[in-house]
Amino acid sequence: MREANESTEIQEIADHLDFGLSIVFIGFNPSIRSGQVGHHYANPRNNFWRILHSSGLTPRLYQASEDGELLKLGYGFTNIVARPTKGAEDITREEYAEGRTILRAKLEKYRPGVACFVGKGVYTEYSRKSQVEWGFQENPVVEGIHEFVAPSSSGLVRMPMSEIVDIYKKLNAFVTGISTPE
Repeated sequence: MREANESTEIQEIADHLDFGLSIVFIGFNPSIRSGQVGHHYANPRNNFWRILHSSGLTPRLYQASEDGELLKLGYGFTNIVARPTKGAEDITREEYAEGRTILRAKLEKYRPGVACFVGKGVYTEYSRKSQVEWGFQENPVVEGIHEFVAPSSSGLVRMPMSEIVDIYKKLNAFVTGISTPE
């Protein structure tokens, strides 16, 4: 049974973008839960907020409802496709094609220090590269923006959490000036 204040309408989620951001996190698209509540990474089975905190990217554990607060930390959010779905398998080829163009325009406009793709699949759809490794990528699509590929934060990912966090720690080391892209 649904709580009275919980919306059943599923909507696109507003991007959290601004000029001068250190990182823009880019997902496939919002989950149904995110579309219902209007916040990024809102599915309780998604580990995104725990990963950010465990990797040192955030000073405390944030909740999805606080996603707009991360702009103050220099972090933004967008997706390659805006339409919420149950899973990435529900995204059409046409949506990806349109999303690539829109995402590139956003990155060219806002020019974050790092475009962090939350999942290899997100990056391969954006870049059209067939093989990518975790971490910083060579030959960025938008010149002057570091492209970083991190594991998906979905609860369905079978990679050990410690390995996922270690990859995000490399991103933290870069944005805090401890390391440079390899």
